[in-house]
Amino acid sequence: MAKVHTRFVCQSCGRAAAKALGRCPQCGEWNTYIEELVADEPARRAAGSNGASAAAPLPLAHIQGGAESERMPLSIGEFARVLGGGIVPGSLVLIGGDPGIGKSTLLLQTAMEMAAHGRVLYVSGEESPSQIKMRAERLRPSDSQTPLPDSLLLVTETNLDAILHHVESTKPRLLIIDSIQTVYDPQIDSSAGSVTQLRECSDRFRQLAKSSGLAVFLIGHVTKEGVIAGPRLLEHMVDTVLYLEGDRFQSFRLLRAVKNRFGATAEVGVFEMVGRGMQEVPNPSEAFLAERVVNAAGSAIAVTMEGTRPLLVEVQGLTSPSAFGNPRRSGNGVDTNRLLLITAVLTRRLGLPLAEQDVFVNVVGGLRIGEPAADLALAAAIASSVWDKPLRADSVLIGEVGLSGELRTVPHTPARLKEAAALGFKSAVMPRRLRKNEDLPAGIEVREARTLREALDLAIAK
Repeated sequence: MAKVHTRFVCQSCGRAAAKALGRCPQCGEWNTYIEELVADEPARRAAGSNGASAAAPLPLAHIQGGAESERMPLSIGEFARVLGGGIVPGSLVLIGGDPGIGKSTLLLQTAMEMAAHGRVLYVSGEESPSQIKMRAERLRPSDSQTPLPDSLLLVTETNLDAILHHVESTKPRLLIIDSIQTVYDPQIDSSAGSVTQLRECSDRFRQLAKSSGLAVFLIGHVTKEGVIAGPRLLEHMVDTVLYLEGDRFQSFRLLRAVKNRFGATAEVGVFEMVGRGMQEVPNPSEAFLAERVVNAAGSAIAVTMEGTRPLLVEVQGLTSPSAFGNPRRSGNGVDTNRLLLITAVLTRRLGLPLAEQDVFVNVVGGLRIGEPAADLALAAAIASSVWDKPLRADSVLIGEVGLSGELRTVPHTPARLKEAAALGFKSAVMPRRLRKNEDLPAGIEVREARTLREALDLAIAK
């Protein structure tokens, strides 16, 4: 009989200790250690541990597979884009997001589509089969008379051994686990969702995917900080990590890839939550600018790169006299440190009286901008609000702002300008190019500036 002992494990990084610690010495987080009862390694691990391996080394040229044609296609274009072109057989995908954001809805839509091409097993540890069927009925088109596919199998189960038994008996081509925090290994004496259970269950699913070629999707809960609950080792074990982001009070949802072994990292897919589920937005730039008020002071258009896709978003700035000694700096969709940097440059290099002004910045549509290419649009929106003068309505702003007030070039300029021209913008204010041999798209005038002051003179409507 296996011996049981007590240990303390950090819920953030998985580091074990003999006693509870106030602060984890590895990740630096406070109050993350919990007590766990842990048994010795299961007998199945001890058996056959003489160093023998079932796999033999093979020359790389003789290994089968690896072709892009092996991907399973998806008609949900935005989801396929984020995955890198489709579902890769044998891949392990982890998708996280806030409660109620639409993770289960998106994967149920995917399961219903893939069931037309093969058997799909949907394992739920949180909902009953009747609840999932009600959602599936709602996701069907209102004019569809086609019954739900018989090849989509539902089961409510949290026991890992039972789940693997269902997989063996049904032999699906796609497995969805909703969610990984509810699954437990009965051979481990700790509760479901603990660090040990998450690590062991994820490793078993990884072995299943790699040995059988079964594509596995894991839904993961997130912490209050917005990261997937459990040790960071969980993200290292899977092939792809996706985050479904957005405000539950807004209709747009962003599916972002933060890790992808089969496609571009930081790729983003845009969806809209409607009555029939998650509907993809094929042209998100147009959707983000649909309700824009032309010739309004404090509004600028930035062109940001999300993965390989350029997106046009509206950046709004608002300044008002501060009623307190310390003026506020509040940003929605932008990094707060970047906002502080831009306001400091505007105050020192351009002489704007922001020391007595509250500054508010908002990125329309719920998108979060992380790249410096939006610095110029952010600065222009704030300056436009201070001067109460609108920017040119047919112009986009691209460029990074330095501490000396200089403008610096950003990558992917032709792709950004092509997207702006496709949406009808006539000019672009950007840093002076170092490489004059770049092929820029026709139909859009490029207006170059070396400093932030020059750029604002070009951007302000005359």
